[in-house]
Amino acid sequence: MRFTIYQESRQGGRANNEDRATYCYSRDALLMVVADGMGGHHYGEVAAQIAIQTLADVFQREARPMLADPFRFLQKSMTNAHHAILDYTSRHRLKDTPRTTCVACIIQDNIAYWAHAGDSRLYLMRGGKTIAQTKDHSRIRLLIEEGMLSEAQAAIHPDRNKIYSCLGSPTPPEIEFSRKMPLEHGDILLLCTDGMWGVLPGEMMATSLKGANLLQAVPMLLNQAETRGGAHGDNLSVVAVRWEESYVDDASSSISTQTMSQDEVTTRLDEFGRNPTYKSDLSEDEIEKAIEEIRATIDKYNPKK
Repeated sequence: MRFTIYQESRQGGRANNEDRATYCYSRDALLMVVADGMGGHHYGEVAAQIAIQTLADVFQREARPMLADPFRFLQKSMTNAHHAILDYTSRHRLKDTPRTTCVACIIQDNIAYWAHAGDSRLYLMRGGKTIAQTKDHSRIRLLIEEGMLSEAQAAIHPDRNKIYSCLGSPTPPEIEFSRKMPLEHGDILLLCTDGMWGVLPGEMMATSLKGANLLQAVPMLLNQAETRGGAHGDNLSVVAVRWEESYVDDASSSISTQTMSQDEVTTRLDEFGRNPTYKSDLSEDEIEKAIEEIRATIDKYNPKK
């Protein structure tokens, strides 16, 4: 595989950052995940951390170097994350369960597979246009599809952030899967939270990224989103990849997995409370305790073999 990838999460105008993002790759498979946590105190962050860390853990164990069934991987990992969040809620006797959206994508054999719960989105961009994207699990999206709201009306509707599917809810999540999507050289897959897509139209992002250097263009989009979000703007997170089938391109920013061993996996994942750009009012002891509890919760549902 050869690809260029960029990941970043920003606090926006919020008091803390409840978004989480990660990517992992083996020699023959790539995983990307974005989650947007919801919950009081630091529990939304915990739910999002459990989601991305669960998927990353399973990928590291099973992508040797490919996944046997990408759709099965996504279904199992997201369901395990959901149950792990419920378990965390029960052990802490929380009155209101923390929840998180989740959108995840696997690429292997030049085919993309994705799944989502909630309103964090994935866009597949080709030639400066969006050719596929996830549909939000939100009341507003249902009203748009029924012709009762326009996109412009939806953007300012008071219920635009209300979703009916997520991980951690007392009711089982509705996990929606893509079909197999063959990729072409130069295709861009962009996963992001609503802090980004809520203020930047998908077609604008696709146009901006066409032919651009991903490592420069995506931060510029984040800057625009932060400016548009203003002083009270939401957290915003993104993982974007440009797929590069050809090995003749001389792109120093590209990642080539050609020389990786079958059992090798590379992961970009921030441990809870360890990213200095994420503001937190937790003490060092509280962060350490949270890390241990998250690890124990995940291990319960992803036992090491």
